[in-house]
Amino acid sequence: MSQIKHNNHALPLWFTGFAIPLVQVLLAFGLASLLVLSIGESPIEVLGVLIQGAFNLDTGLPSTLFNATSLIFTGLAVMVAFHAGLFNIGGEGQAYFAGLGVALVCLAFGSTLPAPLMFLVAIVAALLFGGVYGFIPGYLQAKRGAHVVVTTIMLNYIMFSLMNYVLRNYLARDAGATDSASFVADAVLPRISALLPFLNFSDTPLNLAFVLALLTAALVWWLIWRSRLGYEIRVVGQNPQAAVYAGISVTKVVVLAMTISGALAGLMAVNVVYGSQARLSLEFTGGVGFMGIAVALMGRNHPVGVVLSAILFGGLAQGGQEMQFEIPAVSPQFNIVIQGLIIFFVAALDGLVRKPLENWYSQKRGAL
Repeated sequence: MSQIKHNNHALPLWFTGFAIPLVQVLLAFGLASLLVLSIGESPIEVLGVLIQGAFNLDTGLPSTLFNATSLIFTGLAVMVAFHAGLFNIGGEGQAYFAGLGVALVCLAFGSTLPAPLMFLVAIVAALLFGGVYGFIPGYLQAKRGAHVVVTTIMLNYIMFSLMNYVLRNYLARDAGATDSASFVADAVLPRISALLPFLNFSDTPLNLAFVLALLTAALVWWLIWRSRLGYEIRVVGQNPQAAVYAGISVTKVVVLAMTISGALAGLMAVNVVYGSQARLSLEFTGGVGFMGIAVALMGRNHPVGVVLSAILFGGLAQGGQEMQFEIPAVSPQFNIVIQGLIIFFVAALDGLVRKPLENWYSQKRGAL
């Protein structure tokens, strides 16, 4: 739906989905500026370095888009589950397990399959392994009443331990190593810098998985708002009792939604394990599974919002790294502080910011 109702006036999507989140981001940066002033630095200088580091065409923009690629996948995963009334906190473990699947097929078939087919096989492996790990908490909630929040958190720790065991004992490139052997170079996803040399990008990890992420976002939009399954997911998420009366199987929808959510989180491994590192390593997810929650919240659980939010958080991560070199007086964790403030205004204080703005807009529209 492109509009919602509030105080008998239609509020357009551009206002509820973009203008209000923009105000929340500006408030977060405003509060962060006060913190910068407290340590004797210029907020304008810090913001300039942050933006320049995140979006310069040499290394900044491609690195930002690489970061955003993983966040798009995990943000979409949280979004799909949310529309079904579920809160998937297991994106980290689901992406981790998918990384194992990608590594297994790449090590087994990388030297025999042509690159385009290997790409498809890696995607299927990520989807299957991530989907299986998403299916488990979905089944436990639908059939056994085990809350998905609890099971996804617990399964994360199980997966961390399992990955540590498998990698160290079976896939490590040598004794004591914490990563696998490298994949065959010709089978790995090509970098954007090599495919599009006229862009003058440096050799950053940005690869074709970014295009896959955009296509996935479009597919998720179609799934949620144009398919029958998407309609059932939204009905179950809004009112499970009404879904039952309408003849919708809540059990089926919960299981499918969590399976799809896990599969989407698993695609993150295509970007990092297959496209960037070309090997499996411990902790390759780097907390991106958890950051997907913030991305989905910031993006108002819409694919377009998720993509934009992922670019914002990806830019903060890249700009924060640049700031460590340009302004050493500012803590390396400053970008994490900004991320926390954004989440604070978007989630914890959403009503405090959103309701006054919606009331103001409704009154203004009513006066015209």
